[in-house]
Amino acid sequence: MAIPVLRPFSSISYSTSRRNLHLICSVHRPKRLVSCATSNHVSSEAGVRLSVGTHFIPHPDKVEKGGEDAFFVSSLSGGVLGVADGVSGWAEKDVDPALFSRELMANASSFVEDEEVNYDPRSLIRKAHAATSSIGSATVVIAMLERNGILKIASVGDCGVRVIRKGQVVFSTSPQEHYFDCPYQLSSEAVGQTFLDATVTTVELMEEDTVVMGSDGLFDNVFDREIVSVVSSCDNVSDAAKALANLAHNHSKDSSFDSPYSQEARSQGFDVPWWKKIMGMKLTGGKLDDITVIVGQVTSSLSS
Repeated sequence: MAIPVLRPFSSISYSTSRRNLHLICSVHRPKRLVSCATSNHVSSEAGVRLSVGTHFIPHPDKVEKGGEDAFFVSSLSGGVLGVADGVSGWAEKDVDPALFSRELMANASSFVEDEEVNYDPRSLIRKAHAATSSIGSATVVIAMLERNGILKIASVGDCGVRVIRKGQVVFSTSPQEHYFDCPYQLSSEAVGQTFLDATVTTVELMEEDTVVMGSDGLFDNVFDREIVSVVSSCDNVSDAAKALANLAHNHSKDSSFDSPYSQEARSQGFDVPWWKKIMGMKLTGGKLDDITVIVGQVTSSLSS
């Protein structure tokens, strides 16, 4: 995210807290694409849960360092998902933008069962942010599924969530921006946003619904209709996450693709010079970026 002054590729760590699986990915494995996926978790508790697949592709110029996105997945209750996107503008100040996002997600994973958090995504953002000591900033989204099917979402910035039901997007988050390409962000500096600025929403999910979470590298390059098509064509969540990430990656490199990002840029007044316009030309192209995709399908706990 090239933003005025925070996204990983591998050191994958698995940790088990009681009977709940936690997967933290601030991945850094040079010159390889990484797909991290949780295995199915069978629970004796009634209700619903998320079966989750993930995939991450770093910005082409950031493969060696592993990108600046970070994410985590937990099987606590119905499932917890989180994505943070490090703001790359910090590199101009000789600060590694990945450090803040990675620490933020590691803290969120460690506090997910904390009593003060009380299984509330905004409280989890508050506690994780307060514990993060790295310099930098990041956009973030966290979603927590209750066993009764209620999905609670808190987001700061332009990481996003889509809920797909029977071939249609029935819910989507909206990005928070100061101005075009400068989203709200949690920061080590006082000028940044806090958990109080998070947009908090709840969605009632049903069995077979699909939750798609990602950094803006996904949503800047892939339209909702494409997300629906890809999810519908895949046999499982891991394949869907990988296919969506690959599609976003391909679109990001295509200068002729009229992406969600280029359409938004034009709507904000950014376009080709007037003399190109009279020749019928317009600003097009995807946005090169780190791409994090998490796909979760709602299933019955007892039928898993």
